[in-house]
Amino acid sequence: MIDFLNALVMFANFVFLPGLAYGAQLALGALGITLVFGILRFSNFAHGDLMAFGTMITILVTWWLIGMGVTLGPLPTALLALPIGIIGAVIMALIIDRTVFRFYRQQHSASIVLVMASVGVMFMLNGIVRLVIGPNDQRFADGERFLITVREFREWTGLAEGLAIRLPVAITVVVAVVVVVALFWFLTYSRTGKAMRAYSDNEDLALLSGINPDKVVRVTWVIAAALATIAGVLYGLDKSFRPFTYFQLLLPMFAAAIVGGIGQPIGAIAGGFVVAFSEVTLTYAYKRVLEYMGFAPDGLVQLLSTEYKFAISFVILVIVLLIRPTGIFRGRVL
Repeated sequence: MIDFLNALVMFANFVFLPGLAYGAQLALGALGITLVFGILRFSNFAHGDLMAFGTMITILVTWWLIGMGVTLGPLPTALLALPIGIIGAVIMALIIDRTVFRFYRQQHSASIVLVMASVGVMFMLNGIVRLVIGPNDQRFADGERFLITVREFREWTGLAEGLAIRLPVAITVVVAVVVVVALFWFLTYSRTGKAMRAYSDNEDLALLSGINPDKVVRVTWVIAAALATIAGVLYGLDKSFRPFTYFQLLLPMFAAAIVGGIGQPIGAIAGGFVVAFSEVTLTYAYKRVLEYMGFAPDGLVQLLSTEYKFAISFVILVIVLLIRPTGIFRGRVL
């Protein structure tokens, strides 16, 4: 029984908790993608770099606050800088929409034209972020590192394996739950949220009902930019900030949105956890877990190297598009 508990703790420490945090981060990012697709009807390939842009502003403000001696004690100072990062990302998103995407909407251009325009925006944002903050890893997490340390857990339980609950993981889960609940309340009960859902379901009927399309578009970009920044900051606190990594996150976020059903917010959340746990479980080495279970494997028992982490997202994306293009919750077909 003790060996089974040790195996369970080890699995929770290296698979469940990392997958839970990563899934919450992907879910928030995928929510922004699915909202833009559902309402503005195009796939925004610049979403990952918009995430990096908002996170960059948050990091710069965090460093400034720390330099001024302003902190949140045990909590990361980035939480204090996050609203400014969100405002910066929102302003950038609205500027991009007014200078790039609005022209193509007025011309009633095909979705593929907007997609290609978003690719250009993606490279522009990526260049700005690299120019301002550099291409290397940037760590900005301060405050306490752990809620529960391995030593404390071992002392409490007497087990050989210890469970470490890192503060960024706990913050990620709590913030994600609060943001998701607030978003669903907004979309379900607020007048603007109902207008956004009506516009997404039937644009022509929504316009005949007196819904202001410009307002719907603005609010969509505000929410998408806010979600992107929150997801980016949480990911950076959990791991680190590197512009190219945020560019790579575009693939698993799109995979999450498509797996759940593109255009379906609840699907983006489900897809985020499906993709995250798939990546984590398939790239973890189970040797010690199996040893606790009574087996004696010769190798690491690792199905795939961690280098293939993003390849798993691609495979999941291809399988879903081939077998069930509408996703789990029957979203729109790309």
